[in-house]
Amino acid sequence: MDLSLLVTGASGLLGSKIVEIAVARGCEVYSAYNEHHPSLGKPVKLDVTDQVNVRRVISELKPEVIIHAAAMTNVDKCELDKDLALKINYEGTANVADAAKSVGAFLIYISTDYVFKGDKGLYKEDDETDPVNFYGYSKLKGEEIVKEIVDKYCIARTSVLYGSKPARGKVNFVLWLIDKLRKGEFVRVVSDQFISPTLNTNLAEMLLEVADRELTGVYHLAGASRVSRLDLAFELAEVFNLDRSLIRSAKMDDMNWVAKRPRDSSLDVSKAARTLRNKPLTLREALTRLKFELEGS
Repeated sequence: MDLSLLVTGASGLLGSKIVEIAVARGCEVYSAYNEHHPSLGKPVKLDVTDQVNVRRVISELKPEVIIHAAAMTNVDKCELDKDLALKINYEGTANVADAAKSVGAFLIYISTDYVFKGDKGLYKEDDETDPVNFYGYSKLKGEEIVKEIVDKYCIARTSVLYGSKPARGKVNFVLWLIDKLRKGEFVRVVSDQFISPTLNTNLAEMLLEVADRELTGVYHLAGASRVSRLDLAFELAEVFNLDRSLIRSAKMDDMNWVAKRPRDSSLDVSKAARTLRNKPLTLREALTRLKFELEGS
C-alpha cells in the first residue's frame, strides 16, 4: 500500500487509528488537525470551516486520497448549536470536497447511522434517509454536498464507534463502561436502542482498503452485530470478566438527552462483507480484539 493520504480529524477516535495503521503500512500520511496536535503522521494545521485555508493546504499537499473524519459528533451539542453543526458538518465538508476535486483526490466522507429515522433497523445503503435529530441532518447535508461536488468519492456510514484509547481526552462509551465496572460502580444502560457498535481498528482497516481500491459509492462500514446498548454492555462484561450484575437496564425515555435518538439505527453491512477483504467484525470478535489492544492478551 503506497498512498499519499490526508486524514482530517486526525487526533480523533477514528482519525488517529487510520493514521496509526497507514503509517505502519508505509503510506505518506498528512495528519490534519484543528486544535489537538496528532502524535503520528505529518501534522498539518487545517480548519475545515476556513475555505481559503482548506484549498491552500490541499493544493500544496496534493494527496491522492482524503479521508474526511473531522466532524462535530456531540449529538446534543449539535441540537443546541445548529449553526455550528452546519458550519462544521456541512460547510466544512463542502470545503474539503471542493479542494479534493481541485486536486483530483479520491474523497472518503465518514457519515453516520443517524441519517436514518430508526424505525426499522438493519438499514441498507439505498434505504431512505430521514434523520430525527440535527446531528443526523447536518451529516446528511454533508453526504449530499459530496455527491454534488466530487466525481470520485465513497460515503462510509458507521455506528457507535469505540476504541482502546481516549481520543482528544474524550472517553468513548465502551471505555466508560469498562472503567465503571472495574471500579464496581452501577451503570444504567438503555435496552431499547439498537445499534451496530464499531471498533475503530476494524473501521480504519476497512476504510484503508476502500482508499487503496478506490471503491466508490455508499458503504455501510460498521460492526456486523445488531445489538441493544444493554446487550453490548453484557457482552463486554463477559469478554472482560466483569460483574454483569452492576449493569442496570434503562429506557430511552428515562435519559436526559436534549436531542431525540433513533430507536434502531443498526446498519446492514452485507455489501461490505461481500466486497471487502477486511470484513466487518461481530461484536464478540471486536471486543476480543479490543481486549487484546488494551491488555495484550
